[in-house]
Amino acid sequence: MYVEWREIHRDGMKHVHEKTVPLYQRTRNFRVYASNVMPGMVQTAAYAAGLLQAITVFQGTPNDVEQAVEARLKRSRVIREGDHRFALVLEETVLHHDVGEPGAMVEQLQHLLMIMRQQNVSLGIIPFRAPRTVWPLEAFYAFDDSLVAVETLTAEVNVTAPREIRTYLRAFEGLSRIAVRGPEARACIERALDLFT
Repeated sequence: MYVEWREIHRDGMKHVHEKTVPLYQRTRNFRVYASNVMPGMVQTAAYAAGLLQAITVFQGTPNDVEQAVEARLKRSRVIREGDHRFALVLEETVLHHDVGEPGAMVEQLQHLLMIMRQQNVSLGIIPFRAPRTVWPLEAFYAFDDSLVAVETLTAEVNVTAPREIRTYLRAFEGLSRIAVRGPEARACIERALDLFT
């Protein structure tokens, strides 16, 4: 299903986060590819506020940023609670996009370093100079094997066709193979952190 953001956000963004809580709670395996911003479930309050404020201004939608940030953080509890596994793959550029107030990126990158130590989280970073076998794509979230939410500039595309889901999961596997993990991923984050401190 293709739904424009202006329709999704016509009453603000808080309700979108609240509406998706059941999906987040019932999903056991999250596979997330982020090419532009930090995935919502690992965002700090300051980072989320900066991002959601920019979206509100760009889209001209009602400003409920404070409430939307609170709802996003509540929804994100799944990364710390319950039986959920997270495979996150980020393009290294995501670590360098300055989102929010001064200091927001320092807090966000430190938070990412903490999150990657969790047993239920696998974090991969695709370095700037990694040889590409899969080109950079639009950000997408795979919820188990039943739904892939793709984020474009103008709309969210919810993919439910099994063949298309398999294509996204195949792309995720390819992107995962070129990502670095563990100490190498931590080094990418620490290099970015040095630029903001």
